[in-house]
Amino acid sequence: MWPLQWGNGRAVRSAGRSNGQIAQQLFLSPKTIRNNITSILAKLQATDRADVIIRARDAGLERDG
Repeated sequence: MWPLQWGNGRAVRSAGRSNGQIAQQLFLSPKTIRNNITSILAKLQATDRADVIIRARDAGLERDG
C-alpha cells in the first residue's frame, strides 16, 4: 500500500526536478516543496529522491511527463 496522500504523490511524480521547478509546476513555494520532500523521505524511510522514485514505480505510480 502507498502511504502518501495525494499531494505528496504529485511531488513524488516530479521528484526528478528541482524544488523550484516543482514549486512552479504545482503553484507552491519552494519551501513548501522542501517540507513535502522531507516528509516523503521520512514516511517512506527513503535515503534520497532516487529511492522515492524507485518505491513509487514499484507501487505502480507513473511519473508525469
